[in-house]
Amino acid sequence: MHIAIDYNAAVRQGGGIGRFVREITQVAAAAAPQHRFSLWYAARGLEPHNPQLQALRELAARLPNIRPRPIPITERLLTIIWQRARLPLPVELIVGRADVVHGTDFVLPPTRARTLLSIHDFAYIIHPETAQPELRRYLSRAVPRTIRRATHIHVNSIATQQDLERLLHVAHARSTIIYSGSGTDYWPRSAAQIAELKVRLGLPERYLLNVGTVQPRKNVERLIAAYAALGALAADVPLVIAGKRGWLAEPIYAAVQAHGLTERVQFLDFVAEDDLPTLYSGALAMVYPSLYEGFGVPIVEAQACGTPVITSSVSSLPEIAGAAALLVDPHDTAAITAALRRILTEPDLVEQLRAAGPKQAAQFTWEGTGLGILGLYEQVASLTR
Repeated sequence: MHIAIDYNAAVRQGGGIGRFVREITQVAAAAAPQHRFSLWYAARGLEPHNPQLQALRELAARLPNIRPRPIPITERLLTIIWQRARLPLPVELIVGRADVVHGTDFVLPPTRARTLLSIHDFAYIIHPETAQPELRRYLSRAVPRTIRRATHIHVNSIATQQDLERLLHVAHARSTIIYSGSGTDYWPRSAAQIAELKVRLGLPERYLLNVGTVQPRKNVERLIAAYAALGALAADVPLVIAGKRGWLAEPIYAAVQAHGLTERVQFLDFVAEDDLPTLYSGALAMVYPSLYEGFGVPIVEAQACGTPVITSSVSSLPEIAGAAALLVDPHDTAAITAALRRILTEPDLVEQLRAAGPKQAAQFTWEGTGLGILGLYEQVASLTR
């Protein structure tokens, strides 16, 4: 079987959808050497030393059934050709005849093959104020159109499947839930490893942690206000925010100034994958009060490292966090403050969450995700037209 995969996110994003695409491709290709995998992406504009591109080269060298298919144009131009102008240039012109084409990032290219479409969330509909206007308009047109022609749809949680039915009226039978996960390298790190990272990244002895792109949907502005309300209780416990600056982020950085927290809120920007487990392990808690998530990978990663988690009681987050987290209303600043206060003042609760986290996280692995997606490829390929 020949499987063609949209690899654009994988060579451009360190986390998020990019991480999902890299993980499933590696697992599926390793588990099914009898299948061929063509990975197409727009190559123009990528830095030669891009770490994700280097990882792809190494993956292709290790697994002979993987073939990268770079397209010598920009990602923007590729989107214009296929999604905006909707020119009928099939992806087969790039990858050859395929049995299954996987649209990994909300949309599909023109193709004659059977298709699998991955839908990760509906934030652009449920919280349009947190999305860039141009992206919101694009997805509002492209996603419903793509869903109508997809052979089958992959969703990453019960919550996303319910949103798919509620918002776009897609019957459950057209979609399959396969959860995302965390890597096998997420486990509690030693005190020595934590101490080394603190020195190298300039981290304080004790800290609260938030992980994710700095953008409105992550609710970081409200988290900063909730943290400020702790006052002297958190005077020696800074808030560390690990993630690249995203879109519409100016009010988030302004909130730090407005609350007088420039000495107590530390932005780390993007943190290397190898450092994340230690960063989680050293935190008093990982605080993730997002307004909406299709899955919420940082929750699983933190729990796997034995780090207490505070997260939201909305969308997929209770489904993923289970009983191994404190759940809060993400719109209620006082509720977030109260949960932070419990972490700082209730050591028995902290130990309970540390013990429960790895057991909850064990349900979600990239190995399981990749094998599940491989099963969907085989299922989709077997369907009659």
